[in-house]
Amino acid sequence: MKRRTVANPLGLAVLAGLLEEPMHPYEMARRFVEYGKERDFKYTRSSLYMVVGQLEKAGFIAEQATLRDSARPERTVYAITPTGRLELFDWIRELVAEPASEYPLFGVALSLFMVLPPEEAGDLLRQRLAALTAAAEEITETVQRARDRDLAWWFLIEEDYRLTKVEAERAFVERLAASVAGDDYRQAWNHQFRGKT
Repeated sequence: MKRRTVANPLGLAVLAGLLEEPMHPYEMARRFVEYGKERDFKYTRSSLYMVVGQLEKAGFIAEQATLRDSARPERTVYAITPTGRLELFDWIRELVAEPASEYPLFGVALSLFMVLPPEEAGDLLRQRLAALTAAAEEITETVQRARDRDLAWWFLIEEDYRLTKVEAERAFVERLAASVAGDDYRQAWNHQFRGKT
């Protein structure tokens, strides 16, 4: 993966939003919520403004206008620059084409899973399974509402990806829970850890 001048994925979302049209950060945040992008990009108002500042400093966006309205604070409207367009397309092409090493916290927990006593491990896995089932139902409902509004499939691909990941994890957790319930895990845990927890 290429080292990016602005590496925060929120910057990618800002650049993509400004490709549609120039806007101020408040409008960007409003559209993230409207389009459901807040599930894909973690941000706060301050982190959004910080990334906008980084993008401007890098020359990827530029101030286009300042809106003055007596009822609201002054708002700066930004537009994507030609350099920003190049960065947007280069970055998104890289993310689509090249798998990246990611370090999800569940993977960390699994690498250390053996320290959990069998009964507790089983209970925790059942809790995770319930949470994953609820997440899958929520995503499915979101997609169905969007389809009911005739939203094209390409606007839903990140939800389809999320659902695929949740369903795969759910199947994995079901298999793991069944394995934890077996005698071999209990015997191995007793041999290694009984009296140490």
